Amino acid sequence: MATRQRWTAAELDALDRQIVAVLAEDHPQSVRHAFYRMTDPRLAAPVEKTEHGYQRVQRRCLALRRSGSIPYGWIADATRRGFHVSTFENRADFIRQMQGLYRQTLWTPDLPHVEVWCESRSIAGVLQDTCCDLAVSLYPSGGFASATLCYEAAEDINRRRPPEAVVVYVGDYDPAGVLIDRSIEAELRQHLDVPLKFERVAINEDQIAYFDLPTKPRKRTERRRLDIAETVEAEAMPANVLRRIVRATVESYLPSDALDVAREAEKSEKMSLHFLAQAIDRQVKESAL
Repeated sequence: MATRQRWTAAELDALDRQIVAVLAEDHPQSVRHAFYRMTDPRLAAPVEKTEHGYQRVQRRCLALRRSGSIPYGWIADATRRGFHVSTFENRADFIRQMQGLYRQTLWTPDLPHVEVWCESRSIAGVLQDTCCDLAVSLYPSGGFASATLCYEAAEDINRRRPPEAVVVYVGDYDPAGVLIDRSIEAELRQHLDVPLKFERVAINEDQIAYFDLPTKPRKRTERRRLDIAETVEAEAMPANVLRRIVRATVESYLPSDALDVAREAEKSEKMSLHFLAQAIDRQVKESAL
């Protein structure tokens, strides 16, 4: 598709409606996820599969958020985060705030230690809520992971002493992307004291055809993995499909009723914390009299 520098108002309006529809159906998504959905030639206003096309979708997403057409929370961005310090008015306030953070143990000592790794922070932003719900750690490697990150992750697993470690990996299918997971796996194995199972769940070669994922030619200057002619970014996989794949893989290592049992236990424990905070409030009021 040839690059067009100027779009008509009608075309931009159609593009906006497409973006809103995609995000309303499935959110949060990264801007790059939305961009790949907009490259579908069957759409009324498809964008070109280029950096210029990506920037167009990026600008429209920002405009739609600022106009209130889509909530800010529908776009995920784990590439930039603030650092915060939590403070509390008193003991009761501390308990109330911690009440919302309470999680019942889901991964008991007899189960494997499962965690999710991904190539980019963009993908991490899309998977974060799923990993939080399943109580598994999430590591965005930022490309080839540093030796320090792999060492610290392995040491954390060793401290837990699980019978097995499982890494669920999501990354690009391109000459670098298919080597990144191998590098991470090799680095982890150097430091782990337990057996490791490493699963690349996306993007795999068979998924490209099955999900009809948009591809782009490899860089002409790239000399690695000459057998890969067409490349696919992980963001090309629809966000909801990616989340389902990761969730199904992680849940396969849990007993069938583990999530339901843990959630019921959490409700009971959170209620106990609520009553404890109320008791402290009464104690503080009585001491002030």
